[in-house]
Amino acid sequence: MIALRLILPLLCGALFGAGLLVAGMTDPAKVRGFLDPFGAWDPTLAFVMGGAVAAMAVAWRVAGRMTRAATGAPLPGPASRRLDAPLFVGSALFGLGWGLAGYCPGPAAASALIAPWPFLAFLAAMLAGMAAARLVR
Repeated sequence: MIALRLILPLLCGALFGAGLLVAGMTDPAKVRGFLDPFGAWDPTLAFVMGGAVAAMAVAWRVAGRMTRAATGAPLPGPASRRLDAPLFVGSALFGLGWGLAGYCPGPAAASALIAPWPFLAFLAAMLAGMAAARLVR
């Protein structure tokens, strides 16, 4: 069972990363192209997001009927539905960083082997932002 607890998340992460690579989401220009509706707009990201929303809709329905994960671990309860200032500020900062860098954490990690220096710069900025958020709180 311990091997399953280690291997299953690794396989899921590898599948997620491969999907991001195949979809081209490891290229920051794709994200910037999506965020430029009056220039050279690239709708690819909208299709990737649509696929992710559809997959998660199914996953949440299936998970709602389960009491334990495939690894045997208990499933966490529902996330908070509270809409407050930290949620909006954090979301805005995430979006701002995503738009400026062209990366969010998933595609950044998936591109680590392809373009290590941009990934390391992104990682340093993300960790600095996380540290700053802890200081502000």
